[in-house]
Amino acid sequence: MITNLKNKSLKKIRFALSFVIIWFLIHEIIIIRDGLTSVPKKSEFAVILGNKVNRDGTLSERLKHRVLKGLELYNNGLAKKIVVSGGLGKEGFYEADKMADFLIKKGVKKEDIIIDNYGNNSWLTALNFKKLAPNANSVIIVTQFYHITRCKLAFKKLGIKNISASAPDYFDRRDFYALFREFFGYYKYLIFH
Repeated sequence: MITNLKNKSLKKIRFALSFVIIWFLIHEIIIIRDGLTSVPKKSEFAVILGNKVNRDGTLSERLKHRVLKGLELYNNGLAKKIVVSGGLGKEGFYEADKMADFLIKKGVKKEDIIIDNYGNNSWLTALNFKKLAPNANSVIIVTQFYHITRCKLAFKKLGIKNISASAPDYFDRRDFYALFREFFGYYKYLIFH
């Protein structure tokens, strides 16, 4: 009898574990597909999400590729203005200020750049964007491929109707960890914001 109960409990645990693993894998496939196949649509704004600035004040490779993608959208007429968003990094630099400096050196007009130095995470970036551009109707989110689905969710929850995205062609080993983390981040945003 006790062995029977143990076997039934073990089967339930295996089933629950299998369900969670399958759910996780399907979600990861959706995130990857969404991120890699996103096509930017002509919009009022391109919002570039921040990332690490090096100790010497230069953009990390990941961040530089994001900014170059935003610049490409701007130069191709897909975005009228660029919003750079990021927080104060442990290196002592505001990510958004450094992104703006980089864009200005590349020929973007200062008046076409909106700086958000308080976008410490994706949710704050979306929230701050809504405050900085309350009448915005369209946006292109610029971030890594794995991050796009959660960012779209954040902007959608704040009432932005026309959301598209674009990811730079930059990949590294940290993407595997980031993909794992995005599963939990997405549901945190879905439930708590």
